[in-house]
Amino acid sequence: MYLPAFRVWFARRPPPLGVHVQLIAYSDFPFLNASSSPVFRQIEAGKRDVTLVDYLRFYLPDMFPALQRVVLLEDDVVVQKDLAALWHVDLDGKVNGAVEMCFGGFRRYRKYLNFTQAIVRDRFSPSACAWEYGVNVFDLEAWRRDGCTELFHQYMELNVDGALWDPTSVLPAGLMTFYGNTKPLDKSWHVMGLGYNPSISPEVIRGAAVIHFNGNMKPWLDVAFNQYKSLWTKHVDTEMEFLTLCNFGL
Repeated sequence: MYLPAFRVWFARRPPPLGVHVQLIAYSDFPFLNASSSPVFRQIEAGKRDVTLVDYLRFYLPDMFPALQRVVLLEDDVVVQKDLAALWHVDLDGKVNGAVEMCFGGFRRYRKYLNFTQAIVRDRFSPSACAWEYGVNVFDLEAWRRDGCTELFHQYMELNVDGALWDPTSVLPAGLMTFYGNTKPLDKSWHVMGLGYNPSISPEVIRGAAVIHFNGNMKPWLDVAFNQYKSLWTKHVDTEMEFLTLCNFGL
């Protein structure tokens, strides 16, 4: 649905400095189908709470077989600093690099997984610290080595009835798949919560490589926090004629 819009955008606004942009659709990958993926089977069976675009991230090694590493950014982030050093972060042999978000007893695995289920109790610690999507470094060679996509498939099959986690959120699937296989990143790489937390200090925001508007109060909505909104709107190309038709509250 969004691919034509992206094509028009980059045709009108080619990226500077020789940056290469490749626009692809999931239909470009014939292996992504119901015979090989429980995600597609559940969607075809009518499960409206499983969103394809959210779960495609679990197929990165198969979608890009020639790549050894990727940096994955969510679509509601603003990059404020050079991420080149992030590319070279040592993951200590682990698959996933991410910023943890737990503090005290909050935002630990018990919040995201159903520990009344035996398989959850047996495999995971309820006090394990949760991390957040938004900025991730994935070692695709380690991913293939450890069979993470196959492990993800196992959990998706077990969660067909939504008993292990709420399938409207993709984070629990990641917490399970990369449990014990995640290297915590320095928090300055990814400052999150600008879509729900009004109390993030300006100093923390200025020091962040990436700021993340996760939460319901997106900066392009009327409910956005006023103190954060300009961090996003200053990057909006107001001369693009299509954007002038949008209600961004600029």
